[in-house]
Amino acid sequence: MKKEPRLSSTIFSSLQKKIKYISSSLLYAALLMYYAFRRSETPAWAKRIVMGVFVYLFAPIDAIPDLTPIIGYTDDMGVMLYGLVLIAAYINEDVRLSARRTLESWIGPVDQESLREVDERL
Repeated sequence: MKKEPRLSSTIFSSLQKKIKYISSSLLYAALLMYYAFRRSETPAWAKRIVMGVFVYLFAPIDAIPDLTPIIGYTDDMGVMLYGLVLIAAYINEDVRLSARRTLESWIGPVDQESLREVDERL
């Protein structure tokens, strides 16, 4: 069995630390990418896109500082959605279900409309 890259556990723990600052739709998009990354069917090129998006998301230097209310995460969401579109073929119902379950376990009930908006962009 092929060993999963160590980066995925780092991404998961980093997401948990940023929960209170991230909107539910951005967090859902990040979880979709995380679970798509974990799929064995996801090719290496798509996994590199996921890694690049997460590097941008968690980089200490950002185009628009994340501490800025509301607009601070808009650039992150744009990069996240662009990455999601590029790897959309590897986001199946299992990935969506896993992302929704994790999101609800972290922050409780979520506005399903905001998640549906992310799904519609794929």
